[in-house]
Formats: sequence, structure tokens, C-alpha cells
Amino acid sequence: MNNLPLKIFGIITTLGMIVVLIQGVLVTQTGSGDACGAEWPLCLGQVFPESPTIQTLIEYTHRVVSGLLGIMVIILSIWSWKKLKHIKETKFFAIIAVIFIVFQGLLGAAAVVWGQSNAVMALHFGFSLISFASVMLLTVLAFENDMPSHFVQPTISSGMRNYIYFVLTYLYIVVYTGAYVKHTGSSAACAGWPLCNGQLIPPLTGAVAVQFFHRLTAGILFIVILILFIHLYRNYKEQKTLYYSGLTSFIFVTVQVISGAVVVFSGFSLGTTIFHAFFISLLFGIVSYLALLAFRSHTK
Repeated sequence: MNNLPLKIFGIITTLGMIVVLIQGVLVTQTGSGDACGAEWPLCLGQVFPESPTIQTLIEYTHRVVSGLLGIMVIILSIWSWKKLKHIKETKFFAIIAVIFIVFQGLLGAAAVVWGQSNAVMALHFGFSLISFASVMLLTVLAFENDMPSHFVQPTISSGMRNYIYFVLTYLYIVVYTGAYVKHTGSSAACAGWPLCNGQLIPPLTGAVAVQFFHRLTAGILFIVILILFIHLYRNYKEQKTLYYSGLTSFIFVTVQVISGAVVVFSGFSLGTTIFHAFFISLLFGIVSYLALLAFRSHTK
């Protein structure tokens, strides 16, 4: 099999990026962001903190794993650049993966040393997600290298192509609103689901407005992806890669909506919150791949 070592390394790096994303959620949910003190890269003034608390361990391991994955992303990007340079998207994803893993690290360091607003810190998860998607797509390119071109180069209308781009953009906005909810501590502002504090439209002030807006955008996202899937089912079912990517997107967004409800009913338990973040990461990855298919597609 061609490029087997690259494929294996890409899979490991992609899984590692998911771990980094989950660790970031764990840090936020447990309030561990300041557990190493206002220092970076040292933790409590030490390379290896002595007698660390659970929160310090959470923050410290997140830093270590993020640093390790940063190196792995750079290696994967350079490796892919050399081995897959004949694929036109390789250089773009390699550059994006490195840029955003660096942005992620710098933003995290700046937040520790100087502090950042909730609006800026919400970008941290978004940057990590872009880097994850880029790493995933570099890995996908390594596998696509062995496939016939018609399998990964669908024929779609310009309208369908633009709609897929819209879905990806809107999904990123929804991800940002979710991260903003967490960083502002607004998760519990709406009791119950789907109603917010027993109301269809609650008074839109403070944390309630933040939480309600996220619920609203997430609900619209479900409809947006449902429309995408219906259109793919009706018009592109014979183009298997495109169709099954759309089907997977619909399954993931359905699980995402259900997991959001479970988070509320569970009292915002750590496990359900992590599961919620895990599936939004998978959803972003598969919609990013749909956007890649749309970019390289032939137009009807």
C-alpha cells in the first residue's frame, strides 16, 4: 500500500488532535485554566510541578499533549508536502494545520500570562477545530492518493457547491457560540429542553441570552444540514463519496442535537459535555471534507 507510514502517522495525529480538543473542554469545564499559575510554559514555576492538584494535572497534561501534537502536526505537514505535492490541496492544508496549531498555542499562552476576554477565548476551541480538520484532511489525501479520481471528484451544481460552503461557515459560527457559552459560564442559564426556563422565548438578557442564542443557532444548523442531506439524496445518490459524506453529516448533527439535550438533563455532567464536544468535532471534520469535495468538483 502506497504511503502506509504516512497514513498511519496521519491517523495517529488526527486522533491526537481529538484528544487535545477534549482536553481543552476538560480544562474549561473543571476551571483548570489557572491551575498552573500565570506562567507559561512552566507550571507553578516548575517544569514538572510537585504535589499537583487534580486541576493542575489537567492543565499540565493539556499543555504537554498540545505541545507534542504541535510537533506531530508540523511533521505531518512537511511529510505530506513532500509525499503528496502532486495533490493541489496538500500545501494549503499543511500550511493551515501549522498556522492554526501555532495560533492555538499562542492564544492559550496569552490567556495564561495576560488573560483574555471570553469572546477571544472562545476562539481557542475554534482554532483547534480548524487545525484538527486540516490534519484530518491531510490524512484523507494520503488515502485518496490510491483512489480513482472520479471517486473523489464529484459533479455538482454551482448552487450545491455554494450551499456546502455556507453549511461549513455556519457550522463554525455555531461552534463559536457553543464555546462562548462555556467560557461565559452560561451553560445552566436555560433550565429544561427544548424550552428555556419553561418559555419558548425567554427574556433575552445576560447568560440566558447567550445560552438561548446558541440553542437557536444549533436548531437552525440541524435544519440546514437536513436540507443538505435531502438534496444530496434526491440528486446525488449515485455519487457515493458525496452522498455518504452528507449522510454521515446528518447522523452526526442528529447525535449532536440529542447530546445537547442529554447535557441539560444530566445536569451538565462532565462526561456528557465531553461527548457533546467530541461529536461537534467529528461533524466539523466531515463537513470540511464535503467542502473539499465541493471545491474540487466538476460543475453541471
